[in-house]
Amino acid sequence: MTSPRDLLFAPPGENPPVLLVGAGPGDPDLLTMAAVKALMRAEVVLYDALVGPEILALAPRDAERVCVGKRSGNHSMAQAAINGLLLAKARTGRRVVRLKGGDPLLFGRGGEEMQHLQAHGVAVKVIPGVTAALGCAASAGVPLTHRGLASGVTLHTAHGRDGGLPLGSADLAEHTQVVYMGRDRIGAVAAAMMARGLPPDTPALVIENGTLPQERRCLGTLADIAERAAAELSDGPALIMVGRTVGLMPVLVREMADSGI
Repeated sequence: MTSPRDLLFAPPGENPPVLLVGAGPGDPDLLTMAAVKALMRAEVVLYDALVGPEILALAPRDAERVCVGKRSGNHSMAQAAINGLLLAKARTGRRVVRLKGGDPLLFGRGGEEMQHLQAHGVAVKVIPGVTAALGCAASAGVPLTHRGLASGVTLHTAHGRDGGLPLGSADLAEHTQVVYMGRDRIGAVAAAMMARGLPPDTPALVIENGTLPQERRCLGTLADIAERAAAELSDGPALIMVGRTVGLMPVLVREMADSGI
């Protein structure tokens, strides 16, 4: 088995592998040890727009930092250009870290970048990260699964290739539904889920800037979550959670308050 330490080194005479590193949901304390070690040895860091300065500061001062600016469909650099830049940096022989929010292989196009590099003979190693669904659920005190309420969790993107909402074919009621990159599509997401059979009073939660000090939450139902979010939240990146487990949040919050937590 390859250890995290092995990911940081290459045999003599070989270029080091490009590291696809998950930066987690935002809070630097949620970085993995492997991610921290990779950043501390990086010579080039290509990072997404939502990666915070505290995380970037872990790289050496003289490391080259390049923002490739991907945020919920608004890209300052096209994916093809990112692929080309990654390849060019890898061929310099320096230690290259591709730093992606959350987990690099979940809604981050990390698989495409990995394929591009491998197709050109560049070795790639992946260092997983805490994805936003896990970080935000923990921060808000919402269990993603719960006996009798949700037997699983389904992760969606709000931006399908054709512009639609790819909610899949599973029974939405049996899983907690988590929608990524849906800040500007809360109403459409709620409408689509109700059209698929979820009752209008299904609990819904929008978490903005999850795990960060400026985290804000908006709790409602599918029937009113879009209106509530528009009134209560700003325009920060947000995650949408829907399902019966979300209804546990007020209970858990009260229990934590009663316990002095």
